[in-house]
Amino acid sequence: MLYLASQSPRRRELLGQMGVAFQTLDVDVEEIRQSGESPDAYVSRVALDKARAGYALVAADPVARVLSADTEVILGDEVFGKPRDASDATAMLQRLSGREHRVVSAVWLKDAAGERGEVAISTVRFAALDDAQIAAYVAGGECFGKAGAYAIQGGAAAFISHLSGTYSGVMGLPLYETSRLLRGQ
Repeated sequence: MLYLASQSPRRRELLGQMGVAFQTLDVDVEEIRQSGESPDAYVSRVALDKARAGYALVAADPVARVLSADTEVILGDEVFGKPRDASDATAMLQRLSGREHRVVSAVWLKDAAGERGEVAISTVRFAALDDAQIAAYVAGGECFGKAGAYAIQGGAAAFISHLSGTYSGVMGLPLYETSRLLRGQ
């Protein structure tokens, strides 16, 4: 049985696109970057922590496999998590406006055979956004619960002038890497 250690509707949708049967697990993992930890290492560690926490819930099942992921927006060395409120979302979008940033999406699979992970890194360039565009987007509420305060699959698609990498990874679950893990490659 495959379990997805995530309550993210986007991850459920993406995994469902692959035609994979799964159940979801609700895990609670602290998402705090450790001193000296690189942004990429942080994203991978959080995803692995989620897989381990999920596996602890189903380890009695000898065929249980737990898939987890974490996705973060990174500008320079700064990790943009989910905005706390409208002011935080506005500040994030203002900083991303007219700039290029990275989206790092790590996915891990844990089962009785061990732990395997993959990382997808995408580069996203935002067009220059004016205050009215940002205010309207934030007022619509789509920015909440999203790393970097935007959803590529939603209204923020109109902000993106260039994407190099994986669309599904920016959404929250890199499907190529996930498929490789599930096939054991």
